[in-house]
Order: sequence, then structure tokens, then C-alpha cells
Amino acid sequence: MPHPDKTASTPRLFYTDHHVLPLPPGHRFPIEKYRLLRELLESEGIFTLEPATLADLATIERIHDPEYVRAFVEGKLPDTAMRRIGFPWSEGLVTRTLASVGSTMAATREALAFGWSGTLAGGTHHAFRAEGSGYCVFNDIAVAIASLRAEPGIRRVAVVDLDVHQGDGTAEIFRDDPEVLTLSVHCKNNFPLRKQQSRIDVELDADAGDNVYLSKLTDVLPSVLAFSPEIIFYQSGVDGLAEDRLGKLSLTPAGLKERDRQVMKLAQAANIPLVITLGGGYADPIQLTVEAHANTFRTALEILS
Repeated sequence: MPHPDKTASTPRLFYTDHHVLPLPPGHRFPIEKYRLLRELLESEGIFTLEPATLADLATIERIHDPEYVRAFVEGKLPDTAMRRIGFPWSEGLVTRTLASVGSTMAATREALAFGWSGTLAGGTHHAFRAEGSGYCVFNDIAVAIASLRAEPGIRRVAVVDLDVHQGDGTAEIFRDDPEVLTLSVHCKNNFPLRKQQSRIDVELDADAGDNVYLSKLTDVLPSVLAFSPEIIFYQSGVDGLAEDRLGKLSLTPAGLKERDRQVMKLAQAANIPLVITLGGGYADPIQLTVEAHANTFRTALEILS
């Protein structure tokens, strides 16, 4: 495994909002959060932000069924499939989706070289091999893992998914893979209604709050180190916030920052490269989500650089 060079002064992060995803008026998905997050981090001047390039279809097909991939790209998925994804089809959706996968792949390469990196997108953990779901078309984390393992070097990978919703697509994709650890800490009574089996699932009751959440996380994180991963993918969704429209865990901004700190200290202590993907966040007002996402990257800068 390449030894991370942690002397880099300004970590590179990758963004996708230069590709516009057109949504109809009143659509509940907060697409503006990606632009707002990039603008906030740019204003602080502490990161190098680069536009993501598009992932190629052959790379995506390492994980996803080729017929599904081609049908999506060509706009030929049935209406029922698009409704499950939750977005209307458009060429903008295709481009934005390919950029989201590309951003996670770029962050993965950066993390291997410099110890950590992240994408201001990605974390699309509800995408299965042959279908999308819950605003997720392709599973960027799974594609990045498959690309890593297509080359000599990395074999053992951990996915630490702390979105409020279970990472069901990731769990299903790697269900029978002994070299990929999937950990999901999520709200039990929330989407998806039909859960999959991660390697480790920690299900929390609604309104768990910071103390219960952080206690459970502290208990389970040693299992990640025991797996001896060579790289960790961190799905850092902030939809556990009390103000989130789709979350039910009643977490505070301080609780989320401590959550991030625990994951990052674990990676730092074991010198394991860390890839941060964005995941969900649907607070009202959306500025609360943007600030929580920004805190994740600020915390990474503080601990990992």
C-alpha cells in the first residue's frame, strides 16, 4: 500500500456542482447545498477545490449491471425505476451522476497519496447493482472500491457509514465479500423500510440524541481497526441533525463534530488513508446542513493534516 505523504499543506477536495442538475419546482431534494458548501469552503481559503471529472462507463460497470448503466445513461429506464431513484431523468442528471462517481474516485487517489481527501458529493449508498433508490443512481463508494481492487495493492477496505439511513445498497453489493467491511450506524425506524445486512449494523431508536449515539459509536469503531483495513471510506451524512426533515436521531452540531472526530482519530492513529464522501443532509433551513458538512472537512483538516 502506498505510504501517505502527510506533508501536503492544502488538501484537495473535489466538487460536482459545476454540472447542473435540473429539478422541477418544489422538489424536496436540496440540490443547492452542494454549491453552498463549495462557496463556503472557498470563502475560507483552507482547501484546494477542484472540479471532478466524469467517471467512464466501463469503470462503473465493474460494480453495476451493464444493462442498467446503459439504460440510465440513454434515458431508457422505466418510469417505475426513475420514481424509485427520486429524480426525473435528464442529461444533466446523467452528467452530474458520472461526476459524483468521478469525484469519489479522485478523492480516493488523493487519499492514497496524501493520507486523506474528500468529495463535496457522493455517498450514494442506496444504489444497488442493478437499480437505484433514494436519490442514488450509482454507488460511488462501491465503484471506487472495485477500481482500487482491480489493480495490485489494496485488498481490505472498510466502509464506515454514519448517514442516518442504512447504507443498504453498499451492504448488499458487498454482502458476500470477506475483504470489505460494511459498518452502518443508522436510525432503525427510517428509510429504507426494508433493511439489508451489513457486516455490522448498529440500529438506533428515534431521538437517540448525542450521548447514546456517541456511546454506540465508541463501542463499535474498534471493530473497524480489528478488520485491518488498508483504506477507509467514510459516508459522513449529516441528516442525523435534529433539524433535518428526513432524520430522526436528534443530534446536535457538536455531536456530529465529535462523531467526525472519532472516525478521523481512528484513521490517524492507525495511519489508514481516509476518503470522505458527503451523504445526506436535508435540514430546514439548509444552511444548517451546509455548516454541518463544512464542519466535517474542517475537523478532518484539524486532525488529519
